[in-house]
Amino acid sequence: MGIIKARKLAHDYYKLDDEGKVESTSRAVDHVDLDVQEGDFVAILGHNGSGKSTLAKHINAILLPTEGTLIVDGNDTKDESKIWDIRQTAGMVFQNPDNQIIGTIVDEDVGFGPENMGVPTQEIWERVEKSLRAVGMWEYRSHSPNKLSGGQKQRVAIAGVVAMRPKCIILDEPTAMLDPNGRKEVIRTVHGLNKSEHVTVVLITHYMEEVIGADKVIVMDQGKIVMQGTPREVFSHVEELKRYRLDVPQATLVAHELQKAGIDLPNGILSNEELTAALEDYRKGKKNGN
Repeated sequence: MGIIKARKLAHDYYKLDDEGKVESTSRAVDHVDLDVQEGDFVAILGHNGSGKSTLAKHINAILLPTEGTLIVDGNDTKDESKIWDIRQTAGMVFQNPDNQIIGTIVDEDVGFGPENMGVPTQEIWERVEKSLRAVGMWEYRSHSPNKLSGGQKQRVAIAGVVAMRPKCIILDEPTAMLDPNGRKEVIRTVHGLNKSEHVTVVLITHYMEEVIGADKVIVMDQGKIVMQGTPREVFSHVEELKRYRLDVPQATLVAHELQKAGIDLPNGILSNEELTAALEDYRKGKKNGN
């Protein structure tokens, strides 16, 4: 069942002059069709200005369509009476966790959202514990968020969204400000929530290694969806991705260069382990005269 459906979705940004009149228009999302199934892990890639973050903000109804429609769990984002339902269904995690964390103690921060929703006190603390355990931050429940690392802060921000029990979490470049270890922490956490809690995940990123475990990868350029498929299908098109100013996982790039040099390797290699296995198979084939 589709939890997110976009049809001919378009969004324009307007530049105003000193008198408040429209001086120019820029189309950030250009007639996008999107269908995300409940429980999916979908990654959206694109260089800066491709429209991926603008698209993400529509799923949470932070932005509304200029044209077309976006339906979240049966609710049209243009229907003002459904905004609260949409934001309960689709929780948003932003790039900078400091913009999302407001409590002085970790557990109080995670409980803030459910409290605002009118959840009974006992249930709030049950949700706080479950959410913090789910992201591996329960032992830090009495800490000040200011004392945490970037990766830990982002996991607390994710816990704050999870505590509100959304069906879908949209993460808009959640690891952009983190070091490699912090990025791994956050992505491991998100995958865990997707698998154990069956939460639908829409991940906006420009780090190729973060999307290898996704069910579906969508590539955007100039506001349009230009490629989509499984990670293996998408990363099989190395040269096309380069034209969209995107990198590929390191193992994929090495395999591609070896293919160009005449070594017979399968397309869509995603990891060092797969590359090592493919090279071993190639070596054995050469040894046996195949």
